[in-house]
Amino acid sequence: MKVLLINGSPEPNGCIARALQEIQNTLKEEGVDSEIIHVGNKDIRGCIGCRSCKKTGKCVFNDIVNETAAKLKEADGIVLGAPVYFGSANGTLVSFADRLFYSTSADLTMKVGASVVSARRGGNTATFDELNKYFTLRQMPIVSSQYWNQVHGYSAVDVEKDKEGLQCMRVLARNMAFMIKAIGLAKEKYGLPKKEGRVYTSFSDGL
Repeated sequence: MKVLLINGSPEPNGCIARALQEIQNTLKEEGVDSEIIHVGNKDIRGCIGCRSCKKTGKCVFNDIVNETAAKLKEADGIVLGAPVYFGSANGTLVSFADRLFYSTSADLTMKVGASVVSARRGGNTATFDELNKYFTLRQMPIVSSQYWNQVHGYSAVDVEKDKEGLQCMRVLARNMAFMIKAIGLAKEKYGLPKKEGRVYTSFSDGL
């Protein structure tokens, strides 16, 4: 069992890093391996809609997105961590997630997902909602905690003082470990849900 922890912050030791470390420590206690992948300091361009990935199974830009996609194929879950910039997720993390979830050819059905956000003061819940949408597009159950998955502070030192936020990270990790184990048992007994051919609705015909 393994979970990918994505640090979308440009700061390698900032608020998001501290939140993910709390998750990683708790996952280890629950017998689940994890890997922190720092993408926030990388030069990641956005999706250009070329659809090359639909032919090749990977993004045309061969960078950390494709590296992570290969790891996600083998993983059981993923956590997206993003700081709040102007009331939403920072651009680097959004570009990374757009391309990762659109381009990967791996079946992500029933892999679990969670988002973690940080802000000095406001914008956390809007960013939390923004990131969770990636999971629902790929048939991934969202893992919850006892409150929204957020920490507050301007630095990792501040996050240490956010006892409630760190507790939410630990509860999130335990819930994630439970869901991964439970889904694993269900897959062994029942298999994955039946697949249907994709239907695309368009109302432009005849215009």
